[in-house]
Amino acid sequence: MTTSSLHSNAPAPVAARLSALNRFLPVWIGVAMGAGLGLGRLVPTLNRALGHVQVAGTSLPIALGLLVMMYPVLAKVRFDEMSSVATNRRLIVPSLTLNWVVGPALMFSLAWLFLPDLPAYRTGLILVGLARCIAMVLIWNDLACGDGTAAALLVAINSLFQIVAFAGLGYFYLKVLPAWLGLSTQNVHVAVWSIARSVLIFLGIPLVAGYLTRTIAERARSRTWYEAKLLPRLGPFALYGLLFTIVILFALQGNAITRRPFDVARIALPLLCYFVLMWSLSFILGRSLGLSYPATATLAFTAAGNNFELAIAVAIGTFGVTSGQALAGVVGPLIEVPALVGLVYVSLWARRRFSFRAEPPRLGSDTREAHS
Repeated sequence: MTTSSLHSNAPAPVAARLSALNRFLPVWIGVAMGAGLGLGRLVPTLNRALGHVQVAGTSLPIALGLLVMMYPVLAKVRFDEMSSVATNRRLIVPSLTLNWVVGPALMFSLAWLFLPDLPAYRTGLILVGLARCIAMVLIWNDLACGDGTAAALLVAINSLFQIVAFAGLGYFYLKVLPAWLGLSTQNVHVAVWSIARSVLIFLGIPLVAGYLTRTIAERARSRTWYEAKLLPRLGPFALYGLLFTIVILFALQGNAITRRPFDVARIALPLLCYFVLMWSLSFILGRSLGLSYPATATLAFTAAGNNFELAIAVAIGTFGVTSGQALAGVVGPLIEVPALVGLVYVSLWARRRFSFRAEPPRLGSDTREAHS
């Protein structure tokens, strides 16, 4: 998708503005999931072979896929407009509340409601609820024509909160709150550095690369050339990276998924409820606060997405690679990918169906465009 389509409110049909890659994204994702499961079954030793080389506790192929996936999205961000986004309290305050108060509390409630007799899976889901998304949410926000600059800023803020608060919130939701409510408790030990390292690698590297690409290209040519010529060439690599990541992820975890289908179904149900409820609540809240459509979509997708890589890494490091907690984390992308792809289409439908406040101009945009 071009940058102009990201911010356009014209009533043109959605499909007409999408490339073949974007238009049939659910099909490609389904094919990638099936290919991954098939590859995992065909090569049983693949998990062990690829697991030998890791980056921040993540298999190297998945790490490469995440980096390739995030770089083009962050290259679209107008970094000189971040200061105006950061002063938008109607976006920042609700986002922090949804991500760090509502989201973890909702996942805790759903985990206990649907899995009262399965403590391992329940604990895994609670860990998922605490891990706010720093990667795939940028893809969903981009596909839904959300505000890329705001999404990058919110992801950066969530990353800092994640480093500081993840371990404490894990102790609260697994130990303190259940004890207060008379429920069983679980212990979890999380190294702050392991979280910080994951954030620095999977967000920091593509963020710096995107910033340098835009800065150098705009100085050498112009903003108009960068956004009209270079970005359309970089854009498809985000989805290539997403599809590659899905293939590898499902190839590595396919055996666990296919061996316990009933357990997977029980884990999937609260996850599906979580995505739908968090996205719907956030989208309705954004519109009721008078946010523009791009800001509303960004608020909804940054609140609904989760960092499954972090949740899986914590579960494996604390409970073991074959634990129920790890399986709960692995099931996450199985549900998140199709659920949030579906919500992208719901979001685009809502943009056409309902009225939203016009997107306000940002400081510095006009002068920069005039110069280019």
